[in-house]
Amino acid sequence: MLDLFKVDKQLAFYGAYHRNKWNILVHVVFVPVIVWTGGVFFANLTPPAFIPFVSYPINEYLLAETNWATLVASAFLLYYLILEPLGALLFFPQIFLTVLTATAFARHNPSQLSISLALHVLSWIAQFVSHTVAEKRAPALLDNILGATVLAPFFVHLENLFFLGYKPDLHRRIQNLVGVEIARIKGLEGKKRRQAATPAVGSVGGEKSKSQ
Repeated sequence: MLDLFKVDKQLAFYGAYHRNKWNILVHVVFVPVIVWTGGVFFANLTPPAFIPFVSYPINEYLLAETNWATLVASAFLLYYLILEPLGALLFFPQIFLTVLTATAFARHNPSQLSISLALHVLSWIAQFVSHTVAEKRAPALLDNILGATVLAPFFVHLENLFFLGYKPDLHRRIQNLVGVEIARIKGLEGKKRRQAATPAVGSVGGEKSKSQ
């Protein structure tokens, strides 16, 4: 349970599924699109009745509201603050602009749902194809859908920061743990293959015995 709040443990899990540089690049491009379109979807939901509704238009493209997009983004940011405070603070401007632009798009564009859905689906397809072709393995969400979807935006953000030289000690520690996590996953996959093969061997032996 405590590992849920340890940045190196959480990013090692996610990083084990994202080792190929081309796959990481695809995520750097399309994860923000998924987050933004998700913000559009959440902005269309009726906010909880117990939260006072506030709407503050900054301009045509930026709209601040107390809606579900704001609430979900705030929950994500709170979790990121627990994981890696400085990294989360550096992520705040991007999250802030994502929510404001997504909300404005949801309010002002008549085709907002169809456009957002098309972009959302395209982005998911791009990631699945990237995992299949570049990574040659299923994405993390098939093993831990909640952890993968929550961690993806922060993983991409930190990958960009690490590229710029952010906290090299943390980066090295995560990379080392990624290697350990990959070894653990391969061990589990090998065990599953052996267990799947064992009944088949037994059944073949049984059929031979019957035939004799």
